[in-house]
Amino acid sequence: MKPLVRSLLASALILAGGSASAEALRIGYADPVSSLDPQLNNYAGDRSVALHAFESLVNRHDDKTLPGLAKSWKVLDDKTWEFSLRDDVKWQDGKPLTADDFVFSFERARAVPGSVASYAGAMRTVESIQAKDAHTLIIKTRSPNANLLPDVDSIYIVSRHVGAGAASADYNSGKAMVGTGPYRFVSFVPGDRTIFERNNEYWGEKPLWDSVDYRYIANAASRTAALLAGDVDVIDKVSPTDVARLRQSPNVKVYAYSGLRALIVQPSFREGPNEFIRDNAGKPLEQNPLRDVKVRKALSLAINRQAIVERIMQGTVTEANQWMPANTFGYNADLKNIPYDPKQAKELLKEAGFPDGFQLTVHVPGDRYPQAPETMQAVAQFWSRIGVKVQLEVLPWAVYAGKANKNELAISVIGWGNGTGEAAYALTNILTTVDSTKGLGASNWGHYSNPLVDQALTKATAEFDEAKRRTILEESAKVVTDDVGIIPLFHYQNIWAARKDLKVEPLVSDRTAASMVTKLP
Repeated sequence: MKPLVRSLLASALILAGGSASAEALRIGYADPVSSLDPQLNNYAGDRSVALHAFESLVNRHDDKTLPGLAKSWKVLDDKTWEFSLRDDVKWQDGKPLTADDFVFSFERARAVPGSVASYAGAMRTVESIQAKDAHTLIIKTRSPNANLLPDVDSIYIVSRHVGAGAASADYNSGKAMVGTGPYRFVSFVPGDRTIFERNNEYWGEKPLWDSVDYRYIANAASRTAALLAGDVDVIDKVSPTDVARLRQSPNVKVYAYSGLRALIVQPSFREGPNEFIRDNAGKPLEQNPLRDVKVRKALSLAINRQAIVERIMQGTVTEANQWMPANTFGYNADLKNIPYDPKQAKELLKEAGFPDGFQLTVHVPGDRYPQAPETMQAVAQFWSRIGVKVQLEVLPWAVYAGKANKNELAISVIGWGNGTGEAAYALTNILTTVDSTKGLGASNWGHYSNPLVDQALTKATAEFDEAKRRTILEESAKVVTDDVGIIPLFHYQNIWAARKDLKVEPLVSDRTAASMVTKLP
């Protein structure tokens, strides 16, 4: 059968409800996909869909590093790593995977045209990548990097023979969708779904599912309705308001796990006036009050996080006082929960020169992070009680991300996934001083800058002693907390729901992929 005919037939069968095969899996997922190019944007939706067709040098399972396309590795000296690659891996077009594909992939990931959430940060210390032979890769760093494994894990490997002449649009069209992963690309409809079929030539454990219908359903209530109606088999990012209902359904199982993602408020540190910060008469302020630590601390103290946890999130999240959740690498156990103290918040605003507050426009994506608009509505009410009058604007992610990335907003909201399971990932991407030439601060939307934070990242990167490295990261959490560089709100649980005969087990962070879903005996 010709490939196009096969693809159209597979799509038709899956869209008809999966009745053609008992092994078809239909997933309803929450995160939008900006592109099928696995190196374009470091977004949760893009990373999840890429997991089906593409793989990495090493694999991660939360805080564990496991073999991937590299079966083993060793440190030759403090700046040189050698990776022994598998010799039994083929691209889905039948060509063998070689070390040269890794050389191409890592160089490409430094600067993919059109990226707004670059992977360049993962390559910030890499000086060179060399193919010693067809199945041996040498990575040299400019300075010692104890965090190299989770850095390179974040980059999906694409082939030179297909990728060298391909743009991101060629991945979306399917032309360049040739990976080494467990599933083959069939079709993609932007904003709707991606269809995959089993890669029968996969080098690893045989994929369970004949076909995968990976369907984007932005609205949480709609995802729940689709599962209950039998239109999909699995949903992710279950709304807290639906958990109890789903647990009572005899045809559904709910799987909730501690998560790594934190919902964080990012104040803008841009100098001068900002159209979204005005005095009480509605006139733009000459200077940005969010640059004053007293104002930032006031905004943080004014938030009743426990009320948000209990009333908005209905106990499905944990209160956050830093970006890492408890019992993770770099979490500082000495930091106490941020108190709800509107009285002190008002005093701090008065000391900062705003006894009557000011007007503030807050932006939040409406189709990205579960309950984020509802959470920020509550935050707006808490801030109004100390005199900061908030206008909340909910934007679609496609619009929001572009504005936030350019630091055009006054207050932005990010759900940071802490995908490597340790604190340096956030330091690199959302807390260090923005420097696109070095791949730093790619998601530091407010352009926060603190020399002590930058120094902590440099020291932690070069420190191979695990205990010392942990201490550096824990100290950096205190620096950011004291400076109120970000305003953390809570840590999400990862919540999936599935039909009663299926089991969902987390892979890393809050990714959702077919390989996470198995059949119950």
